[in-house]
Amino acid sequence: MGILGLSKLIADVAPGAVKENEMKNYFGRKVAVDASMCLYQFLVAVRQEGNQLTSADGETTSHLMGFFYRTIRMVDNGLKPVYVFDGKPPTMKGGELAKRAERREQAQVALDKAEEAGNQEDIEKFSKRLVKVTRTHNEEAKKLLSLMGIPYVEAPCEAEAQCAALAKAGKVYGVATEDMDALTFGTPILLRHMTYSEARKMPIKEFHLEKILAEMELSQQEFIDICILLGCDYCDSIRGIGPKRAIELLRTYKSIETILEKIDTKKYVPPENWPFEEARRLFKEPEVVDAAEVDLKWNEPDVEALVKFMCEEKGFNDERIRNGAKKLIKGRKTTTQGRLDGFFKVLPSPSSGDNKKRKLNEKPGSAKKGKTGGGFKRGK
Repeated sequence: MGILGLSKLIADVAPGAVKENEMKNYFGRKVAVDASMCLYQFLVAVRQEGNQLTSADGETTSHLMGFFYRTIRMVDNGLKPVYVFDGKPPTMKGGELAKRAERREQAQVALDKAEEAGNQEDIEKFSKRLVKVTRTHNEEAKKLLSLMGIPYVEAPCEAEAQCAALAKAGKVYGVATEDMDALTFGTPILLRHMTYSEARKMPIKEFHLEKILAEMELSQQEFIDICILLGCDYCDSIRGIGPKRAIELLRTYKSIETILEKIDTKKYVPPENWPFEEARRLFKEPEVVDAAEVDLKWNEPDVEALVKFMCEEKGFNDERIRNGAKKLIKGRKTTTQGRLDGFFKVLPSPSSGDNKKRKLNEKPGSAKKGKTGGGFKRGK
């Protein structure tokens, strides 16, 4: 779920913190991708004649097609993706998971009715709500990535938290996910829509945390508190306090504790036994693998093993898989060139004001002498 209404609040209050970009402009960038989010997207969105793609024996293969072609698209544009998979959910997320299970049960009842009535639109709608990522989906995706030469990380807990840890440590440029709570976990740069299909023609939205905090006039801890007030996976929020009211309160009182002291709790009712402190701790100190221990390596694809897995076992077309492998090999060779800003530090050009100061500070008669010899003056 992420954080309710956070993207809209940022657009309203901190528009300068968001910019749109194209895939090709991330050439040479290492990007952490939320694999669990991708799995769900692919299982829901990848359809063929109204049904999920399946192998000859009826196994779902939509997720494999999604991972294969979207990864190739990223590599073909010069990116170096690393996928991060969810581990066990934190105990506090149990309430949210229970709600999701309840919604699935309701969707199943609605689907049964839609099928009895022959309502194709409702059948499609409620079928999507019943999609669930399984352990098999995860293991197959990991096997595919290994054969493609793409690294992946198994997070001990939340994938977004592990992605953020890699980004904060400088292991990757940014985090590609649709869940806004990657910002709450502290990722410096969030990339939304990066894993969308090319056909959707959605520009990538790049959120910069440092600018968000500056324009919202909040510290990172205050930002975490506003995310809790908006509504997160770990606990419910205060009834009656919307996004704009929440940011006004945080700017004034600086913490949820003080807000609870100052507001009329009969009008704005906080949840009973509200565990906001624990939610805050989970955002500040999530369970992650130390980024220093993560060794990211992009390898050549194992073409024959890839063909065996995707074609012989899963029923994909041999020629298409081999052509995809060629793109992976070509993309890997291209990205080894790296980005220019990885080799050079671009310094800002001196402003006209700086030039004026320099002239004022120059002593009379200290005009520059012509260059001699090797073109530089050796220091003493």
